[in-house]
Amino acid sequence: MKIYRLHQKQNLPISVDEAWEFLSSPANLKTITPDYMSFDILSGADRPMYPGQIIQYIVTPIAGIKTKWVTEITHVVDRKYFVDEQRFGPYPLWHHKHFIKEIKGGVEMEDIIDYKVPFGFLGRWMHPFLVKPKLDEIFAYRQKKLIELFGEYNPS
Repeated sequence: MKIYRLHQKQNLPISVDEAWEFLSSPANLKTITPDYMSFDILSGADRPMYPGQIIQYIVTPIAGIKTKWVTEITHVVDRKYFVDEQRFGPYPLWHHKHFIKEIKGGVEMEDIIDYKVPFGFLGRWMHPFLVKPKLDEIFAYRQKKLIELFGEYNPS
């Protein structure tokens, strides 16, 4: 069983409070997801994150194929981190840790995602050609969108 890891960091010129307010609101997921993915929250985004929260949404990651995705917020430490885990969706394993920490002139946001691809050998073979590039594209979009929303980090 091969488990992959995606690790991203981004610095933004905002306070921990501003970063937490934005990131801990499930409704903001749509804002930082590429439009072509037709991200649509079905339920669970009616309040800020809390442990045990179930969020259901539809997403279209590849070739117009709609996929239902259900995540549970399993851990929340206010203004420090939260964890979401897929309960139903395309991955046999999806464990996403979101960390926020204060740095000079802003915050550092760190994402660590441990995931397993479906379809055994075929999925592992397709990972470097399809899954990994798609995840990189989604996170590049997210980084660009966060800069549009909050500005470029400049630690001077």
